Amino acid sequence: MIQDKDFTLRLIRQLTQALEKLLLGKPEESLMQKELDFDSLMKDIFKMDFNDISSKSKDEIIEIVKQRESKDHADYYEMLGNVFMFHYRTERKLDFADKAKTFYELYLQTSGIFALPIINRINDLKAVLN
Repeated sequence: MIQDKDFTLRLIRQLTQALEKLLLGKPEESLMQKELDFDSLMKDIFKMDFNDISSKSKDEIIEIVKQRESKDHADYYEMLGNVFMFHYRTERKLDFADKAKTFYELYLQTSGIFALPIINRINDLKAVLN
């Protein structure tokens, strides 16, 4: 069971890093060569693809995260913020912007980290949502 949790946490961090690079507009060539399949990573992490996750309410997704170990919540929230931000930028759905903002805020709260890029994204999302 511990190996499964470690594997899932590695997947979360891998997806988070890949999305960070895409959001910053600095994807590495090796990242593009790997052609990371975000949906297969989402299935490995949550046992459902992005369409299934995105159809859930914020509260339902938060409950899914709360079922995981509390020390990993910040990693989940950062990854979810990045996933929804990436999809918002590509599809322009306000629901994705709202979910990205919520998960980024939860990431800042649970991690206790001052992350200026995340704060800037939250501010950008607030401007779009208001």
